[in-house]
Formats: sequence, C-alpha cells, structure tokens
Amino acid sequence: MIGMPSYHALAAMGVTVAMFIAFARGRMSIEIISLLTIAVIAVGLYFFPLDGQSPTDGLAIAFGGFGHYALITICALMILGRGLIVTGALDPAARFLERVFKFNVHAGLLLSLFLAFFLSMFVNNTPVLVLLIPIFVTLAARGAMPASKTLMPLNAASLIGGLATTIGTSTNILVVSIAVDLGMPMMSVFHYTPIVLGAAVVALPYLWLVMPRMLSDNRVEQTLEQRRFHTRLRVTEDSLLNGRELSQITSRLPAGIEFHDLKPGLFRPGQRLRVSGTHVAIEEAIDVLRGEAAPGWVLERIQRQHGETGDDIQVVEMTVTADSRLSGRTLPTSGIADLYGVAVVGIHRPDTLIGQKDEFSDVGDMRIREGDVLLVMGLQQDLEAFANGDSLLQLEGKRELPRRSKAWLAAGIMAGSVALASFGFLPIAIAALGGAILMFVTGCVKFDRVGRALSAQVIVLVAASIAIGRIIDESGAAAWLGEALSYGLQYLQPAFVLAAIMIFVTFLTNFASNATAATVGTPIAFAIASQLGLPAEPLVLAVLFGCNLSYATPIAYQTNMLIMAEGSYQFGDYVKTGVPLVIIMVAALSIGLVLSYSL
Repeated sequence: MIGMPSYHALAAMGVTVAMFIAFARGRMSIEIISLLTIAVIAVGLYFFPLDGQSPTDGLAIAFGGFGHYALITICALMILGRGLIVTGALDPAARFLERVFKFNVHAGLLLSLFLAFFLSMFVNNTPVLVLLIPIFVTLAARGAMPASKTLMPLNAASLIGGLATTIGTSTNILVVSIAVDLGMPMMSVFHYTPIVLGAAVVALPYLWLVMPRMLSDNRVEQTLEQRRFHTRLRVTEDSLLNGRELSQITSRLPAGIEFHDLKPGLFRPGQRLRVSGTHVAIEEAIDVLRGEAAPGWVLERIQRQHGETGDDIQVVEMTVTADSRLSGRTLPTSGIADLYGVAVVGIHRPDTLIGQKDEFSDVGDMRIREGDVLLVMGLQQDLEAFANGDSLLQLEGKRELPRRSKAWLAAGIMAGSVALASFGFLPIAIAALGGAILMFVTGCVKFDRVGRALSAQVIVLVAASIAIGRIIDESGAAAWLGEALSYGLQYLQPAFVLAAIMIFVTFLTNFASNATAATVGTPIAFAIASQLGLPAEPLVLAVLFGCNLSYATPIAYQTNMLIMAEGSYQFGDYVKTGVPLVIIMVAALSIGLVLSYSL
C-alpha cells in the first residue's frame, strides 16, 4: 500500500490546483493570480518550512523565480525579437510569407507549420520560435492572419518537431541520459523518429485547420475606419516603377493601394503619380516600389540627422486647424520642408470635405483645407516645431519608423545567438543574454524603450511557475504521485500502461517543469517495467514523449510564455486548444509505441 503524502505535499498540490482553477475562471488577471501564488508559497513556507530547512529557505523557493535563468532567458529572447522588429530585419521574410498567404491563407499556414516542425527537429525549438514570432507579428500588422491565430499552432508544431529527435530539446537529452545511467543502451538521433512522424501526421490537420478556428482574433479593434491618405509618389531612377507599366508591378503592391488619373504607357523617372491608401499601405508601397512620397533632399536630410543624433524617425498625424496658414495651399507651395525639415507623405480628407471647389490645383496637387489630416515624417523636435509654427493639432498614434540601417546588424546578432545555442557552444541563457546586451550596445534596441519588449504578465507568470515547480518537487508531491501511479498500473494492459505514464508525465510537465517530469518519470518507468515484466525502452519513451506534450498551460514551457504577450492569449486559450492536442498526441504516440514494440 502506498502511504499518505506529507502535509507539505498536500499543500503543494492544493496550491497548484487552486492556481489552475483561478487561471481557468479568468476573473482575476494573470499577474494578480501569479503574485498571490508566490505570496502563498512564501508565507506558508516561512511559518511551516520544509523538513531540514529554515524559514528563509522557503523565501528562496518562492521568490527564486525572479532571478532564475529561465526568466532571464525569456526576457533576453523578447529583447532579441524586439530588435528584429524595430529594425525591420525580418521584412523580406515577412513579405515572402505575405505573398504565400495572399495566394492562399491555408497554404501559407501549412508551409509555416512544416517550417517550424522541420527546423525544431535539429535546432532547439526556443530559438526557432524566437525567429518566427516577429515574422508573424509583422505579417499580422500587414493584414495577414492575426498573430493570435498563428502563433499557438506554430508553437505546437515546433514542440512536436523538437520531440522527433533525441537532440530536439534539452528535455530529450535529459531523459536519454538518465535512462543510460539506469542501464538502457544509448539511443541514436532518429531512434524513435518514425513514431513521432506518425503522430505528427495525425496532429497536423488539427493544428492547420481546427486550432486557428478555436482562437479568437485578439487584435485591438479599430473603433474608426482607417484613414486613407492621398500622396504623390515620385518615380526615381532605381524605382521598381521605372520603365514598367502598372500591370507589371500589381502583384507587388500592398493591399489597399490605388493609383488615380494614370496615363497609359511606361513609368519614367521624375513622374509623380497620385496614389491613395492607408498609412501602413503607403509606407509599404514606398518601401517595395522604391519611390518617394516627398522631395528626395528632405528625406536625405532626415536620414542624415537621424544618423548624427541617433533620434528615431517618427511618423505622426496632424490635423489642420482654422488658424493654420496652410489652408488653401498645396504641399509644393507651403514651404513645409524648407521651414521645418519634415516631410508630409500624405493627406487625409474627411468625407464631409470631399468634393469642395478647387480641391486640386492645376497640376493635380491637393489643396490643404481645415480639418485635413497630414501624415508627417521627421525627428521629434522638428515635428513639434512644425505643429507649433503652423497651428496643427498632433493626434494620438505616433509611430516610429524601423531603424533599417541597423537591420543587418540586428539579424547578425540574432543569427549568432541562435547558432551558438543551437550547436551547443553556449547555453541558450548565455547566448540570448549576450545577444540582448549587443542589441542595446549597438542601438538596435534602446534602453528607454526596453519596456515595450518585455511583458510584466509573462515575467510574474514565469516566476510563479518556477516557484510551483520547485515546491511540487521539493515537497515530495511529485514523488508521491509517481508511487501512486506505479501502484495502480499493475492491473492495466501494456497499451494503457504506456498511455497512463505519458498522461502522468504530461500532467507534471504542464504544472511543474520538464526537468521535474523527466527526473521523476524516468526512474518510475524503469521500476514499472521491472514489476510488470515489460521492456524498459517503450516506457522510457512514454516518459520522453509526455515531457514534451506541454501544450495545455502557458507555464508548461518557455515558448508558451514567449507567444503569450505577442498573441494576447489568455490562460483559457491554452487549455481550450492544448487539451485536445494532448489527447490526440497521447493516443497516437501510445499506438505507435504498441505497434513498434509489439506490446
């Protein structure tokens, strides 16, 4: 008979269940629940310390997560991802995938799932997700599938890919190492890959077609219709437009861009084309077509000052007031660029003002009216001088342009960090932290903007999950659960034994940690194999598989937390989509083990 757990183990399991219920109900924020969990552990262990420990040792367990290498790693990875976004380093990759998504949304997602799966077979899935997250956040901003519908399927695909080889995750290596120490022969890299590939074929339709439908669009809804701006796009010598007709470049244009009053024939340098579109669409058109929406000399001046001062180039919207001297003028006659050194790249006219007499000048330039919204680019001090000097009202929604001069530098830092971690030259924590420091030193990410890269929600959640993992392990709760499992499995058929071990380890990995699940589960698998007269290898593989089925909670694995902020996910999103995937994988992997080992 199995004995009763200690009161510390009972308390640890009670706190874990209470935290899960609170997360699932969603009545309190994740930050509050996480902090309350940490507080309960700290106070409880202070007054009722673990055997052989002092009250202050309990405080180290409760608050140790805030200094844990896993939290430092996640924060560093967030900073690395932020560096890729703010420098525009991933724009070419995002544009390629955008074209695939434009061709067919399902084809784009399927290609992305295969990419995440394949890379994670050979590279630790954490850097794989770090590379993919900014691309899909950028894609969402460009109007493709929302990040909330793509990041969770991609994360699951990378976790399954990491499961497929013994080098796919550090957890796999840990389980294999423990098993070898216990007397099992060493497994090759692809020893059990066919079993995982079979399960992946079963899970893929769920990831591809079902999971995105179960996730809501978590983008912030626009309360007003997006403004459409009119601009005059200048054809330059190196422009994609030069020497072509519109039909030849239509496929390269972003969604929502319209050309007006076009004359037939080829585009020529110096030609000014009247174009309209949203703020994002105009920026994309300028970037892709290599045209100019303002005089070249003022754009060069802004770039030069940006390089000299290090100040970011910003794009803001400003409303023309009744007192503005700009009313009735066109951009060429306003002298804005000469006076202030800023570039007006577009004009939005409210519907109530459209159709006024003399709306355009004789050469096709729009006359500025009271109530128009100007899209203005420049440095902060110049923008403020323009707004004050010409009586303009600056609107909310200021946007900083990517620091494209540092794009290759940011990409190089990321590539170096990923390579060092992937090939085992440095631990992922050191490689990521070093990369984050380089992002700061080189100016790819600025110190005063680091708050935009980090998520307070993720930070306290990671700290709480680390505290829960330690108390589950050190209180003896994990060991007691393992003994209970071992006692009950003697009455089951081999196939159900495998499934039960996998489910047990999956439970541990989703609420404690992968390392705890591997450390507790592997010796239990050997003990059960000896008791039931079964080969040890399939039971050890059941432990290895279960350690990787970390889909059902955000605290189960660090990549789950990495996608949480970017996808605006709630705890319930993981449970809703992860539990069915766990069931699918447990069933498929158990059947695969039974067939492979003729059990």
